[in-house]
Amino acid sequence: MIVVTGAAGFIGSNLSRMLHENGYLDLVLVDDFSDNKKHDLKELNAQKIHRDEFFSWLKAHHRFVQFIFHLGARTDTAEFDYSVLKRLNLEYSKQLFELCTSFAVPIIYASSAATYGDGSLGYKDDHSLSELLQPLNPYGVSKNEFDRWILTQDKKPFFWAGLKFFNVYGPGEEHKSRMASVVYHGYHQIKKTGQLNLFRSHKENYLDGEQKRDFIYVKDLCQVCMFLMHLRKHSDIYNLGSGQARTFNDLAYSIFAALNVKQYINYIDIPKDIRDKYQYFTQADMHKLKSVGYTKPFTSIEKGVKLYVDYLEQKTHA
Repeated sequence: MIVVTGAAGFIGSNLSRMLHENGYLDLVLVDDFSDNKKHDLKELNAQKIHRDEFFSWLKAHHRFVQFIFHLGARTDTAEFDYSVLKRLNLEYSKQLFELCTSFAVPIIYASSAATYGDGSLGYKDDHSLSELLQPLNPYGVSKNEFDRWILTQDKKPFFWAGLKFFNVYGPGEEHKSRMASVVYHGYHQIKKTGQLNLFRSHKENYLDGEQKRDFIYVKDLCQVCMFLMHLRKHSDIYNLGSGQARTFNDLAYSIFAALNVKQYINYIDIPKDIRDKYQYFTQADMHKLKSVGYTKPFTSIEKGVKLYVDYLEQKTHA
């Protein structure tokens, strides 16, 4: 029995389907399934547990649980009420980790590249940095606080891993609204208006659209989760990006190319509520993950965007 929290969300739904496709049919999916915008995953014929009832369920059934993927979180980087993030991202995760420790259940949980803040300390998944990092938003703070808490614990499950997700894109993020990827929003903008909006640079050393991010295709991320589940050793906090920063302009060109239409980019101001919290450069140092044996190549944005755009086209014309 494998548990996925946040199963109805973007990454959780992709991972749940990949597990099912790989023969893991005894799945327990945890989420708030009352949100009809999320994935219902009916095709998996899996057991579903509301997140508020999960701890009681786990106490009663832990002996049957082989692995937990904890992907459930409030992921809105524009959420500035820290009490919400503290409850859902920090306290909930602490309680789950303590239960996994008590019951000897291995766990992988979602951290975030938002923990790195403005990147002034680099993007190396080194424990010594966790106390020094200064995330730019409350979401990043909540994720970094959990990472820091875990590193101070004397008792842990026999295997655990935290994954610092970088900029994830791909099928299944339709419900994320404002927080969906540039690929998702760009596709719909181009289909509707023939142009794509990107954020203008508000820093002198960056041209418009030349801000760089480490974009990772969601199915690559799920492959890493599967790898670590099978490995079950070298417990640690790992970066999870492609290891290669690319510009937003590159991403935009890939969307236009996938749609085979003329390029037209419109640069707009970064909204004031996130302007001083905006990351201009991210790039995952992937040496640690590679050092434990992960060798699969990561999908280029040109290929990943083409796969994603083809998926969106199929959905549009279904």
